[in-house]
Amino acid sequence: MSVLRVAAGLRGRASTVSQLAQHCQLRQLQTQSRWHFDAAVVFDIDGVLVRGQQTINEARGALQMLNGANRLGRRIPFALLTNGGGVSEATKAQQLSMRLDTEITAQQVILAHSPMQSLAFKYADSHVLIVGGPGRQCADIARTYGFNNTSTPDDVLAWRAEVWPFRQLTPADRAASHVRDFAKTPFACIMVFHDSFDFGRDMQVITDILRSRNGQLGAEFMDAQSVPLYLSNSDLVFSNEFERPRFGQGAFHVCLRAMWHELTHGARLDHTRFGKPFGVQYEYATRVLSELARNVGGGKAQRVYAVGDNPAADIAGANAAGWTSVLVRTGVFKGTNDAKHPAAIVVDHVGEAVERIIDVESQYAE
Repeated sequence: MSVLRVAAGLRGRASTVSQLAQHCQLRQLQTQSRWHFDAAVVFDIDGVLVRGQQTINEARGALQMLNGANRLGRRIPFALLTNGGGVSEATKAQQLSMRLDTEITAQQVILAHSPMQSLAFKYADSHVLIVGGPGRQCADIARTYGFNNTSTPDDVLAWRAEVWPFRQLTPADRAASHVRDFAKTPFACIMVFHDSFDFGRDMQVITDILRSRNGQLGAEFMDAQSVPLYLSNSDLVFSNEFERPRFGQGAFHVCLRAMWHELTHGARLDHTRFGKPFGVQYEYATRVLSELARNVGGGKAQRVYAVGDNPAADIAGANAAGWTSVLVRTGVFKGTNDAKHPAAIVVDHVGEAVERIIDVESQYAE
């Protein structure tokens, strides 16, 4: 991140010249510090570094510690592993860099849908329904992943509004839609990239395709699944500025499975899940950490610490991956430790989490 760009961001927040000087000193420290490759740290984002539009107070200091401002005098590689999505990795990295006053690259950001890139070899030119987020934003991301033939639920409504008569597309929606004759263009699969912005519309379109013979809208319904379904984030709830957790994409999954069960008289809904706590996400993150280390002359970390706020996602996944799980109380979790998915370390906030990690790594460095 250039000093001019940082300065612009600081002016936008009415910050002082001394803050810019402090940032420059930190960048100098990051450049001069050696690396400690024996360990790596993986952070959740929401509930750990930020809460909605608010940045958690200790987040900037925590990342500064990992960038060399610690008793080891060394930098520790880190990545961000979130069940969020709906934007590109590059966009998320840019947003967080400005909010946290720390340079974060796209390579360090792992979104819920990031590992779904691996499906592009199979579905590169196949017709794929992309669900989630506003407008065509997720479809555009899918295209950068290598999916060249995508449609969205709004595209289906632009074709025939009676598919979901409870939503009226605006002129802007229609202008952005890619309309085709879906009765003659069957779908090969469905991918839910991000949270549904319209539960009813998306539930209708998804179940229509799943039940229609050969994935062709308007064809006869069957009590069997016609195409594969891929889901990116099973978090039932997440934390933002509101005092209590909000429904996440996992809530949509629960409703979808219940609806499928009723419509098909109990048929099983087969689906492949990405995101935490599933192993595919941690295998992908392990490869990312190795690549980050190789880029600066290092090797595979012997110890990986995962800092999160959601026991069912962050802690369960970290424990299953053999990582050291660190649970913070700034998001979904507020107790002493979780009974079902206990963390190795429980602290109040991310600053304390990194301090504990540095304490442990100091023992290995001696």
